[in-house]
Amino acid sequence: MLDAKPDPITVITTTQGLADVCAQMARAPFVAVDTEFMRETTFWPNLCLIQIATPGLAAAVDPLARDISLKPFFDLMANTQVTKVFHAARQDIEIVYNLARIIPAPLFDTQVAAMVCGFGESVSYSALVKQLTGKNHDKTSRFTDWAHRPLSSAQLHYAIGDVTHLRDVYLKLVDRLAVAGRARWVDDEMALLENPATYETQPEDAWRRLKVRVRTPQAMAIVMEVAAWRETQAQKQNVPRSRIIKDEAIYDLAAQAPKTVEELGRLRSFKDGAARAQRGRELVDVVVQALKRDPSTIPPLSQTAPLPPAAAAVADLLRVLLKAIAAKSDVAPKLIATSDDLEQIALGRDDSSILALQGWRRELFGEAALALKAGKLALTMKDGEVVAAPLE
Repeated sequence: MLDAKPDPITVITTTQGLADVCAQMARAPFVAVDTEFMRETTFWPNLCLIQIATPGLAAAVDPLARDISLKPFFDLMANTQVTKVFHAARQDIEIVYNLARIIPAPLFDTQVAAMVCGFGESVSYSALVKQLTGKNHDKTSRFTDWAHRPLSSAQLHYAIGDVTHLRDVYLKLVDRLAVAGRARWVDDEMALLENPATYETQPEDAWRRLKVRVRTPQAMAIVMEVAAWRETQAQKQNVPRSRIIKDEAIYDLAAQAPKTVEELGRLRSFKDGAARAQRGRELVDVVVQALKRDPSTIPPLSQTAPLPPAAAAVADLLRVLLKAIAAKSDVAPKLIATSDDLEQIALGRDDSSILALQGWRRELFGEAALALKAGKLALTMKDGEVVAAPLE
């Protein structure tokens, strides 16, 4: 049953106070969780506030308080008897994982559940609250300075509202999933969020964050090496990646491949003084090292090439099929298959590497996609809608 009155705001600033609240919440079937953090000037997010709520109880935890240890909170997050409810969980879980090396489980992400229940690919949290509960959630304090103390009454009411509304949204979505028989779909998605690999930031993989714009293996090697160097430096110094070197400068290095400080100083992204500084000398060394990289360790550039015309046509048909199935099933298309999934299917790539051909996605869409590609299924119109029809 949903609460009729807003919860009183309790701000916890001591370890004992946190332990008492977490002990009460550990007896509940679920706990709604949210965090407020700042990361504009740091690589790692600076945790500024934790909000937690169970039916009948809600609290804000001040992790910046002098006399507090977050261990009781982390113990609650590790308690497998309590479901942890988040909205758009990834960043919140990343914070918990980086601080305590644990992933809250079992897990429920209302953003994912909303997509499964037909609320679209980009419904906002406030819109979801309104549609499911009829309540308004004021977001005006969202981008305030959460590191400043004391926190204002407006900030605290907004923060607590995030989790008290989340309790209601969770209960509504659980009911809808049960009626639709789709609870397992959400469980499958949570398995991805509960995987520690999702939150590991390995320097050697940092290049994958970039929009790679190179045409030669040599340039690709430089992008990979410089991105790894930047990631390491940003983590070590706890500053944003752009403070070390901007993306555009990485592309400039890849295009020009400077092998000396003098050559580096002539690039548009580097002033002569910056090039001769310690960071400039390190970058030259990184570029030189990249040029010696084993070619077998460089991914083929064809991965970013346009699809062949025939495969592009198949991908277009698959997009139509995806939209038709998503509309009929009332599920967000993006949750079923990505553009990359469709292109991989069109190219006939290995099924095991394509998420759209696994689990509930294969049942809902994957089998039909493979049948369409194999010429066993046709797309036609019926009552103004696109439908898939088997071919004899």
